[in-house]
Amino acid sequence: MLKNLINLIFPKLCSGCKNLLLKNEIILCSQCIHDLPFTLHHNLYPNEASKKFDGIIPIEFCSSMLYFHHDGIVQNLIHDLKYRNQQKIGTLLGNWYANDLKTIHEKFNFTEIIPVPLHSKRLEERGYNQVTTFCEAIAKGIEIPLNSNLLFRNRYSKTQTQKDKEHRKEVSNALFDVKFTNLDHNKHFLLVDDVITSGATLEACTRALLKIPDAKVSIITMAYTLS
Repeated sequence: MLKNLINLIFPKLCSGCKNLLLKNEIILCSQCIHDLPFTLHHNLYPNEASKKFDGIIPIEFCSSMLYFHHDGIVQNLIHDLKYRNQQKIGTLLGNWYANDLKTIHEKFNFTEIIPVPLHSKRLEERGYNQVTTFCEAIAKGIEIPLNSNLLFRNRYSKTQTQKDKEHRKEVSNALFDVKFTNLDHNKHFLLVDDVITSGATLEACTRALLKIPDAKVSIITMAYTLS
């Protein structure tokens, strides 16, 4: 009774289209699930995501789950996840993508999942890292550990959205570092972020991880921005 009353006062809306969800629908309506723009990058390598890093940094594998279009379903999903604390979205996407990544994991033998970190100040402001639940679901699905302590952001920065590509790259390269021991040598890290745009942040994170002796890095994200 109370649950029905709460749903009446605060109806559940689809994170993709913002229409009312039907009784058996969770997070996304059936139509938005049908319309999700999957990239299928995991079936094609090299792909458009991996080509962002060609000749720039050595990576083993790179894949994005969905295409990011402005004012589209994926933008709405990630906005709700990132700014409205809808962390179940990360779990949903991670559970789906883990199934696709099982064969990839068998081929590349990832050792640990590494989320792109937030600075402690930004983490305090937001209260959570938007990629955590996505990482947790994938870690569980492909049965490898999640390590949130290896890679860290050493400087707080405002959003880089309005900065030009070269300046964003210069700033990003100064933001990240690693704190590692001998136990971290020879590992293959699966680096995870929400969206690939310029690739500058992921490049900087990869450079930091590659300071570890004999480390390898692969990259996955929830979405890829066509530009």
